[in-house]
Amino acid sequence: MFGISDYGAFAAAFVLLLFLPGPGNLALISSASKGGWAGGLASVMGLLLGDQILLWLTVAGVATVLQSYPSLFNTLQWVGAAYLIWLGGKMLLSKPGEGPSLQITSGHYFRETMLITLLNPKAIMFYLAFFPQFIDPVNHQGWVTFAVMAVTIAGLGFVYCFGVVWVTQNMAERIRAHPKLSTGLQNLAGLCLIGFGLRMVMAK
Repeated sequence: MFGISDYGAFAAAFVLLLFLPGPGNLALISSASKGGWAGGLASVMGLLLGDQILLWLTVAGVATVLQSYPSLFNTLQWVGAAYLIWLGGKMLLSKPGEGPSLQITSGHYFRETMLITLLNPKAIMFYLAFFPQFIDPVNHQGWVTFAVMAVTIAGLGFVYCFGVVWVTQNMAERIRAHPKLSTGLQNLAGLCLIGFGLRMVMAK
């Protein structure tokens, strides 16, 4: 189908990968719990846009450049890790009910989630390793094949992210009724972001 060796397996594999914990999922949950539906949906669009940018950069050969110049990859890796650690530290240091957190705009959630996605160079390497597994070299249709893959990833990603926002919103009302629980979850999210950042630079 469109040069994809097993479309069903491709879609199923990506769905499973969506459930793996990572910085993007964490940012999505955090945005939805703090910014409501507006913040959650803004983060969904930021995550999907960042994902599509990385996907097409991979197709265009950026991944090959990164592999050819390890220093560039390492630089991007450190920048991405520093950003995650900064976000995590900001969450740990912020006070419950702090004004700026409540007045934050949806545009901020969009930019923050997109940056988290774009500043993770390992995502490019993931696409480089993931795509070849499902491309039929005989029936490959060039850009058409990649376009079908990109649309599939965007569609599945939207359904999953929307589901995360919906679940988070239903839980958020209960969490807000318990300030200590809300503070604890915020601190846990901050620690997780710092952990993701440290893992990004330590894992080889």
